[in-house]
Amino acid sequence: MNSSNTKQEGIKKKLILLIFMIIAVLSFFISIGNGAVKISFKEILNAVLFEEATVNYQIIWNVRLPRTIVAALVGTCLALSGAILQGVMRNPLAGPNIIGVSAGAGLLTLIVLIIFPSYYFLAPAGAFVGALLATLLIYFLAWKEGVVPMRLILAGVAVSSLLGAGTNAIMTFYPDKVSGIIGFMVGGLSATNWRHVSTIFPYATIGIILLLFIPNKLNILMLGDEVATGLGINVEKTRFLFIIISSLLAGAAVSVAGLLGFVGLIVPHITRLFIGSDYRYLLPATIFTGSSIVVICDTISRVIFAPMEIPVGIIMSALGAPFFLYLLRRREKN
Repeated sequence: MNSSNTKQEGIKKKLILLIFMIIAVLSFFISIGNGAVKISFKEILNAVLFEEATVNYQIIWNVRLPRTIVAALVGTCLALSGAILQGVMRNPLAGPNIIGVSAGAGLLTLIVLIIFPSYYFLAPAGAFVGALLATLLIYFLAWKEGVVPMRLILAGVAVSSLLGAGTNAIMTFYPDKVSGIIGFMVGGLSATNWRHVSTIFPYATIGIILLLFIPNKLNILMLGDEVATGLGINVEKTRFLFIIISSLLAGAAVSVAGLLGFVGLIVPHITRLFIGSDYRYLLPATIFTGSSIVVICDTISRVIFAPMEIPVGIIMSALGAPFFLYLLRRREKN
């Protein structure tokens, strides 16, 4: 009977995964078809397959397709990074922007882009190093015979404020370049092109492939350090590996989209509501939900005040802040 229930549960979760994948594909085409110029699904197919010399083809290929791909990859990277942090730190309030990981990535990215603009190609590497150092510092400050969730949040807030001070200092010393980084500070995708796709794609691919091979280790870490050690897991090495992967994903996203908030916090929780906490299913589902939500929010940011567009970070913050407060209230009640 138990075996039958387990099998049915597995089939149910696979169906949910299929639904999430379909939603991700639909959101992709919705994004390509909507903007200052509306393009129907039939026109998209005609432009891509048969009419390469048309205006629609130029709009799709040079503007919307790279932007949509970047939005999907950014959503995937941030959502997976948040899911990893929540599992490794056993804290539902952990997320790249909440505990300062994105702030670390953002600070080093700004240093590269503003102080050393000729080395712009090093932005993803700088973002990864910044995210990793911020995560390790937060974890070190929160550790005292184990990680206490509230201490982790407080350490994250402190580190995030410190890194924010560094970011503000750079903006103060280079006021002539501030106007060019407003979109980065808020989190936006308005200027993305194929160069940004080539920037984020290898980092995202490496992180996703590594994650999909070791979801069971995250499940074991969720049981607690003592249980994980008893099951033969080297807790500290495994946790450090996941922190590196999380930093790689968060850094890749920040390097192309800026400080896009709340994706890593809300997407894993939304996904858990439908598919549960088993990381064998949660991680692939998070790929689809993360990409769908950022792609849809980016589409909204383009059409809500068309022809003017607003940064997608504003839309995400408007959705994420109330959700964060809801999680905080629910955690206090528990």
